[in-house]
Amino acid sequence: MCDGGCLSDIVSLQRAVGELHVAIKRFGAETVLDELRQVGCLKARFPRRIVSGWIDMVMLNTGGGVAGGDRLDLSFAVGAGCQATVSAQAAERFYRALAADAPSRVRTRLTVAAGASLEWLPQETILFDRSAVDRRLEVDLAEDARFLGVETLVFGRTAMGERVRCGWLRDLIRVRQGGELLLHDAVRIEGSVDETLQRAAVAAGAVAVATLLYVAPDAAAKLNAVRAALAPAEAGASVWNRMLVARVLGADSASVRATVIAALKTLREDRPLPRVWLC
Repeated sequence: MCDGGCLSDIVSLQRAVGELHVAIKRFGAETVLDELRQVGCLKARFPRRIVSGWIDMVMLNTGGGVAGGDRLDLSFAVGAGCQATVSAQAAERFYRALAADAPSRVRTRLTVAAGASLEWLPQETILFDRSAVDRRLEVDLAEDARFLGVETLVFGRTAMGERVRCGWLRDLIRVRQGGELLLHDAVRIEGSVDETLQRAAVAAGAVAVATLLYVAPDAAAKLNAVRAALAPAEAGASVWNRMLVARVLGADSASVRATVIAALKTLREDRPLPRVWLC
């Protein structure tokens, strides 16, 4: 007897494809769901609102992480006068990619209409050794819209003794307001990631990096309070064009997270963080 299969055959591995589109609108004094489209591994949940007038959305990836070749597309449309917070149920993990894999592809578009406010508060993005990631975040704001966003990259889990020695990363954050480009923040790392992070002009040995953005008329007035919150850490902040940008570096994700939370408290008017951040 012989098996019809051949051990030398190339195996085509299954890859995850996910789409998530959420649109919200104003209904009286409240912000409510208008449209919801969920495809594949991406889902959204809407926990009981914490603050009146705000809607909370939690993203879930039921795939349990992102592998090479996965494709995820997300879009959130915030209607005029709405107030929304988008978070994620846990840190997102990008696993080792096989040599034949295309990079993990993630595209996120956030649209915020006139008089609306959006908080983009996903948890950390953890990159594993030999991961390959191509990710973009596009933010389009109306002239008087407000935006608060955080993105944190973690190169290996320090508590587990992990190091990202080799990898491929393209990470882009682009922010426009009223059609004008305010920010084009691009990260490009490939090959020896660990050695690159050791460079003084890159991360000086840090393995966790957070970027915090705040676009609002009172951005300049918030600068001193944000700098005070960042003072204990390796961090800095500046303001231009009604946009506050802060960068935080750390030897582990826990210390960076604590600093980010301290900065968020100064920008969120003492509203509680999403419950998933406290789990």
